[in-house]
Amino acid sequence: MKNALAALVIAASVALPAFAETKANQLFGAADLPTANRPMPYGSYAKGCADGLVELPETGPTWQAMRLSRNRNFGHPEMISYLIDLSQTATRIGWAGLYIGDISQPRGGPMTSGHASHQIGLDADIWMLPPRRLNLTRAEREEISSIPVRSADQRSVTANWTPQHHALLEAAASDPRVDRIFVAAAVKIEMCKTATRADRKWLQKIRPVAGHDTHFHVRLKCPSGARHCETQTPTVADLSNGGDGCDETLMWWVSEEYLNPKPDPNAKPAPRQRGPRDYTLADLPRQCRNVLSSP
Repeated sequence: MKNALAALVIAASVALPAFAETKANQLFGAADLPTANRPMPYGSYAKGCADGLVELPETGPTWQAMRLSRNRNFGHPEMISYLIDLSQTATRIGWAGLYIGDISQPRGGPMTSGHASHQIGLDADIWMLPPRRLNLTRAEREEISSIPVRSADQRSVTANWTPQHHALLEAAASDPRVDRIFVAAAVKIEMCKTATRADRKWLQKIRPVAGHDTHFHVRLKCPSGARHCETQTPTVADLSNGGDGCDETLMWWVSEEYLNPKPDPNAKPAPRQRGPRDYTLADLPRQCRNVLSSP
């Protein structure tokens, strides 16, 4: 019944002008299953959709998908393969595997809550919590939470941060499929201090972004042949110039100026920017209409 209702909503929204202003996140959020078409991401990480996404099995020998009620454990086959590979790597650094958070909805697209990105099956969140066991029930996966590895003042890592976290992130970033990985600024700074490999170019892929203290966010490059996929510009490769991203500009992320800015009494309120939850189908790549209407 749920699938049939979702199909009716999708068909009406695509076909009738009266539904032209229906929010895209409501349409994509109603889709329970991916399309049967060949895998293809359309658009960008934060404005797009995808054909042929694959579901990460809820449980595997070295992973569990978390928060199953969200129905966000779908990704491009390249992403699913990457996550399984990384979960196997996790066992070699001493973890039981990985707890994997949101990837994408069955047909990608904007989400009703949470992420601005994760729209084309090439983003995934991986919990900082080392799995204690890999037989959590569905209910347990809704209740358990990850752990913060960044201090409350945002300037340093906590005792939850371990050499195994460093090793996992180093392995994750060293994979050539990866474009960048988002972490809390304190994590990037700590990794810059403790990295021991002579080749530190992989560190350039580790990028500080607010809100990533309990998980890290992996973003893959557009796969080969994905001609409708928009790679993020500039890419990390364009920025690296052989560096590791550990120069003095990194410290801005833990500066007083950034963390506790003084309000400007003369500043005018900034106009509200349209975000992914405001998008209609007209804002997305034209292929997204077909993604919604395809079986």
